[in-house]
Amino acid sequence: MGSRGLDLSALLEDCIENVLSLTGPRDTCRLSVISSLFRSAAKSDAVWQKYLPPDYGSIIARSTDPSMFTRFSSLKDLYFSLCDNPILIDDAKLSFSLDKSTGKKCYMLCARNLVIIWGDTPEYWQWTSEAECRFGEVAELISVCWLQIGGKISASLLSPATFYSAYLVSMGLAGAESPTRSVYLNGPYRRERKDGWFEIELGEFFNKEGEEGEIEMSVYEIKGGNWKGGLIVQGIESRPKIKRKRVGENPKE
Repeated sequence: MGSRGLDLSALLEDCIENVLSLTGPRDTCRLSVISSLFRSAAKSDAVWQKYLPPDYGSIIARSTDPSMFTRFSSLKDLYFSLCDNPILIDDAKLSFSLDKSTGKKCYMLCARNLVIIWGDTPEYWQWTSEAECRFGEVAELISVCWLQIGGKISASLLSPATFYSAYLVSMGLAGAESPTRSVYLNGPYRRERKDGWFEIELGEFFNKEGEEGEIEMSVYEIKGGNWKGGLIVQGIESRPKIKRKRVGENPKE
């Protein structure tokens, strides 16, 4: 083809990039096996730029290692690193990661960033380190009859127009409840995570577009007078939840 000719393969790849950017990370990876053109387009920074949060640069700048941005050869590599390796931000008070299937934001409040009743009383709680914890400290419950743990996160930090669930990330056993239902850390709602910790869903909420203010999340005892101990708290995590429509439900609701 002459210098004045049209490079159809480049034009086609640009078209494929535009199509992929309208799908999602999961579909892009699946479609990359169709052909070499799809595979090349699926590696494009133009595609993965769409999947990263618009403010990902400023979030990384708040991390304990802002130079990490320069270690990746592509935005695709950066995307999957943020999915698999949460980073610490805001003086290690928060951890940030991405949901792999959607690119939505995930945050965990560290134990020190929570309000723990009697948390500064050594007879009741102790602050220790834990090898598998992403933060420097965890809160270890010695013994209390009044268990109350709470945290807040700014709605503006989270992905807009997204359903979220909040989880208490911990080890050990205790009885607790959320504002919406009773839950038990050693009961059916307790689930082991890939990182070796356990989590329990405290509730869910919808973060509306343009939402301001703070989201409050808390756990507290349901029967006064029962002494509890042996709980190790890493933090409270908020991450996107896939909201499935019920049969017969209006899809526009």
